Amino acid sequence: MADQIVITEKSSQAKDVRAAIGSRYGIVLPAEGHLIDLLEPEEVVPEWKRWSPILLKPDGLYGTRPAMGGNKAAKLKAIHEALRTATCVWLATDCDREGQLIGQEILEHYDYRGKVMRVLFTAQDSQTIRTAFSEARPNAEYARLYAAAVARRQADQIYNLSLTRTATVVLGRGGRGVIGVGRVKTPTLAIVCRRELEIRNFVPVTYFEVVATAKIASGEFKMRHAPQERILRRDVAEAVAAAAQGFEGPLGVRVEDKRQSPPRLHDLPSLQKLCSARFSWSAARTLEVAQELYDGQGKKIITYPRAEVRYLPESLIADVPRIVAGLQVGQSFRNIPVPTPPVIRRGASGTFHDKGLEGASHHAVIPNVNTVDTLREVWPRLSLDEKKLFDVIARAYLAALMPDFRYRQTTATLDVQGYAFKATGRQPIELGWRAAFPDWQPADEKGDGAALLPTLRDGEPARLHDPIVEAKETKPPPRYNEGTLIEAMQNAWRFVDDEVLRDRLKEAKGIGTPATRAEIIGGLKKQEFL
Repeated sequence: MADQIVITEKSSQAKDVRAAIGSRYGIVLPAEGHLIDLLEPEEVVPEWKRWSPILLKPDGLYGTRPAMGGNKAAKLKAIHEALRTATCVWLATDCDREGQLIGQEILEHYDYRGKVMRVLFTAQDSQTIRTAFSEARPNAEYARLYAAAVARRQADQIYNLSLTRTATVVLGRGGRGVIGVGRVKTPTLAIVCRRELEIRNFVPVTYFEVVATAKIASGEFKMRHAPQERILRRDVAEAVAAAAQGFEGPLGVRVEDKRQSPPRLHDLPSLQKLCSARFSWSAARTLEVAQELYDGQGKKIITYPRAEVRYLPESLIADVPRIVAGLQVGQSFRNIPVPTPPVIRRGASGTFHDKGLEGASHHAVIPNVNTVDTLREVWPRLSLDEKKLFDVIARAYLAALMPDFRYRQTTATLDVQGYAFKATGRQPIELGWRAAFPDWQPADEKGDGAALLPTLRDGEPARLHDPIVEAKETKPPPRYNEGTLIEAMQNAWRFVDDEVLRDRLKEAKGIGTPATRAEIIGGLKKQEFL
């Protein structure tokens, strides 16, 4: 038997690891997700077999036993046999908290006491894997990550089962069968219920705005009276319109040169939100496509997709020229004018920010530097959805390396007998990163604010004509789609009044994780709660 073994999270990962390192670090054995389960309550305390409204919390932690189903028993047996003679184990499971648990819980269950090294990779090509093994660290350095995973799992076992039994016994009374309660699932359902109640209880309010055409020496443009305190009576709006008809007065004109930084790089929640809005994908579909781009056979063209950080470490600045060059070989990205040298933004408002990665085990999702040179060969193998998602990720990366969008914002005001009329417009000076998104039109640049105004001078006379009263109506908040629901889960602190809990939820980045949120929503739909 080998004196070293490598444990991966799944068979496809084991295949990639074998291709990268052969048997240099011993035999490579895959898990199949969790190979170890927690004991059921009645296996710990026999009296807990009868359902009653009590807290199912044992003295100490719930013990563990081998998991059942699929090939789990066979895979666990192979690892257990290898552990008998192994003096060193290389844990090469996913780089997140759950990956740490999947690997280490096997060693803890069998009380393994040999040397353990932790291998962390955020891309799954051969070069990245070889580098990760050469830079492996003692697993003891990740004790806190493992403790966090154990705590999460124990909390789920205690509270999900205790509350499910309590809700079923006290509230169910045989009406619906089991009433499932989950530490993440139930608050997610509550967020949707809360929004539904807001919509059902919403009472629309009609209000009025006045729009008039302003004529100046160089042309005409629309001006609007839309006070912050809305006009709720039509007769008041009609009086404003009457005052505006034929009014002439001096314009107040303010011209400001402004700039806008590129959008942040993507993490999984931002990808799920964007793909839900743009492609009508479910959260699970976005993760599925991203996972295929990450570890699909003959692909591996993006970094680890289950990210919840939108920064990159400063060490990746060195990869910028190679990624840009690799992307610009392709027809889709060839004409995006990334400057030479690219714009490198550091710090909290930038792209490369080491401090912003503290406590995170992986960075924003970007093209894989080690496979970007193969894009031309890989592209024909990608499905249409895979091409769409890679396009989103690649454009965000290129945009982050381009100059700010610069524009001139003009605000014109006219005092009509005490009623303020206003027009705002912007004229691009330098497209900058906008050139990476030819179809870009953010929500805040639609409507009157995006109007092109004629050349205006401060103090020049303007004459209003053809005023119109527009009737508008307040609208309820929209229902969630899967993308916006994931964003709400991420920002769950907004629904909590207790300041300590709000701060804790902010620190924890909400409820659920990038890896589990799509599954939680899918589970609620499957159970017909949503």
